[in-house]
Amino acid sequence: MKLAVVGGGSTYTPELIDGFARLRDTLPVEELVLVDPAADRLELVGGLARRIFAKQGHPGRIVTTTDIDAGVADADAVLLQLRVGGQAARAKDEAWPLECGCIGQETTGAGGLAKAMRTVPVVLDIAERVRRTNPNAWIIDFTNPVGIVTRALLQAGHKAVGLCNVAIGFQRKFAALLDVTPGEVHLDHVGLNHLTWETGVRLGGPGGENVLPRLIAEHGDAIADDLHMPRAIVDRLGVVPSYYLRYFYAHDEVVRELGTKPSRAVEVAAMEKELLAMYGDPALDEKPALLAKRGGAFYSEAAVDLAASLLGGGGSTRQVVNTYNNGTLPFLPDDAVIEVQASVDRTGATPLAVAPLDPLYAGLIGNVTAYEDLALEAALRGGRDRVFKALLAHPLIGQFEYAEALTDKLIAHNREHLPWA
Repeated sequence: MKLAVVGGGSTYTPELIDGFARLRDTLPVEELVLVDPAADRLELVGGLARRIFAKQGHPGRIVTTTDIDAGVADADAVLLQLRVGGQAARAKDEAWPLECGCIGQETTGAGGLAKAMRTVPVVLDIAERVRRTNPNAWIIDFTNPVGIVTRALLQAGHKAVGLCNVAIGFQRKFAALLDVTPGEVHLDHVGLNHLTWETGVRLGGPGGENVLPRLIAEHGDAIADDLHMPRAIVDRLGVVPSYYLRYFYAHDEVVRELGTKPSRAVEVAAMEKELLAMYGDPALDEKPALLAKRGGAFYSEAAVDLAASLLGGGGSTRQVVNTYNNGTLPFLPDDAVIEVQASVDRTGATPLAVAPLDPLYAGLIGNVTAYEDLALEAALRGGRDRVFKALLAHPLIGQFEYAEALTDKLIAHNREHLPWA
């Protein structure tokens, strides 16, 4: 089995390598190709990756290359973990929306649209290269904004599934609070990427006892602290929202906070510099503890499980993924991309039935889906008016004056990535 990771020079990659090494019985990788245009970073990451495999006794071969076509050729699956424009572009995404009093964040709001505009054309180009070299390869997308990027891939006819680590993170946290193994915890997880709620937490499987009310009653303070939301909100909702919902539920508070401290991009850039220095140490043969602060916790395990299900010869598994709605949420179009539990096998991901949603959640999902429609149109076709309409549709913006100003700022800060501009 051959896997390729495009964006393999990312500081995330040792987390992924560690998962491949530990879970080699689940996903027997014979060749792993790390692809990245940044040759200096790639060699540092590749060296550590080989040492991790060697320490854990993994027999697979790790190859590094800056050539996308060579890297993805004959791959059974290609994992995408890109950041077009790097941390410098992210820093801008987190800064210029604040000038208009709006959230500065890399996956939602105006910053999220900017990231989609830069990313979708690049991802589609890579996907076409994969299709030319191996049309049967699966594409697993971890590149943000995952929902929009996955929809772009699916609409272009690619064999693609989107992946996020939010659900597996909640599963592991809840399992620890309940003192059970993660495999015993099933989430009723529903929404869009970075706009999800845990409406049930079941022990033993989908039909098991819903212990979410007990979890909130007994551990509500810990859950609320993780979300950076008041305990009273979690109690009133009776569900556990993704921490990304704080941008919607406490927008003005978050904007004030962001104006008083260094951006996440600045923090991550400093962390990456330190991590890359560590990766260059020939004595290091395991992922460093600092990597846990970088983000992406449990990404490797989710990625291994998904790739194993898509490439394996066994039966289907249940996993939270991003895929076409196809009637699962009846208030959305079939070609909307949702994030829910799905049955995954060699044929792809099929969403499982979801209980009717409270209008409190369905309304926001519908609104953000409309924005994503317009965002994808802007990313694919360009044009100032399309950018403006997407921004005006976003529930975190939604005002003519803000949308006009943010459109100008988005274009000004991203001209090198927008040929039409």
